[in-house]
Amino acid sequence: MNRPGMSRREMLRNMALGGAALLGAPALLEACGSSSSGGSSATTSKSGGASTAKQSLSMQSAWVNDAEFIGYFIAITNGYYDAEGIKLNFLPGGPDVVPESSLLSKKAPLALTSPDTTIKAITSEGAPFVIVGTQFQKSPIGVVSLAKKPIHEPKDLIGKTLAVPAANTLGVNAMLKLNGVDKSKVKIVPYEFDPTPLIKGDIDASIDFTDDVPFTIEQKGEKVVSFLLYDYGYPLFNDTVTVTKDALKSNRDLIVKWLRASRKGWNENYKDTTVYPPKFANTYFKGTGRTIANELFFNNAAKPLIDAPAGVFSMSEEAIQANIKALVDTGIKATRAMFDTTLLAEI
Repeated sequence: MNRPGMSRREMLRNMALGGAALLGAPALLEACGSSSSGGSSATTSKSGGASTAKQSLSMQSAWVNDAEFIGYFIAITNGYYDAEGIKLNFLPGGPDVVPESSLLSKKAPLALTSPDTTIKAITSEGAPFVIVGTQFQKSPIGVVSLAKKPIHEPKDLIGKTLAVPAANTLGVNAMLKLNGVDKSKVKIVPYEFDPTPLIKGDIDASIDFTDDVPFTIEQKGEKVVSFLLYDYGYPLFNDTVTVTKDALKSNRDLIVKWLRASRKGWNENYKDTTVYPPKFANTYFKGTGRTIANELFFNNAAKPLIDAPAGVFSMSEEAIQANIKALVDTGIKATRAMFDTTLLAEI
């Protein structure tokens, strides 16, 4: 099953970020415990005594619960956040959830976002955001086609019909330009993250999630070929870990602890990508309409896009500069000051 409504998610996010009203509420990293101790919630031992106090932390996810976020589910289940003194409140996303809005409204002090929309909010609206890590080293967005009519690289799109979601227009235009493909020679049509037109042959290729939608298409009996925009001139991160400047100033240690515990969850997941998806069938993945087979495919396909020699969430200087250049090439004025790697250095 693919991600219906994803384009609506992006459009809602862009619409919300365009409203100055959102910027009226600074996003402070607050501990939301019921006690009045400024955010610590004390747990009680079996003997009746108070144990070590934990700090509550809400985290806004980028989409509905699926294998894209399994590292966090593992960290919750295995007690990695508890060990860091964190009581985590994981907030699922969805088509009507704008992660950046959750930051600004104080619903959550930490969110997974897309770097292009986040940095556009910083440059266009003055949003006080800082990117402190990235889940995906390589964005999973790419060009998907059927193996019987394969599109292997940008130049293969000449004379073909490509379905593009509104949110990805800038990236696709940049990819075509950087690879010497005249946009007028590619028929671009709207796309709603539904592979049916591709399967039926109404289009030749689509812009979609290469770590997820191929499973849906293969279940319909078709083989898939794909390539990433990342590998052809648009090398963006995805699911960037974003906080506000106030959050970074007031609760830096808590964010570092979250990064450490979350990385442990992802490291545990990548010991064997087949272990955890079935374990969450009746908890995190229940009621999503997706099969565990789909989550297994997704979890395995996402591994090379997330895992990194320097550790999950790492952002190398080279990769940051590549993101900045790609965004500047599309008209988004990104700068190095919008990325902070000093927290990662602490873990």
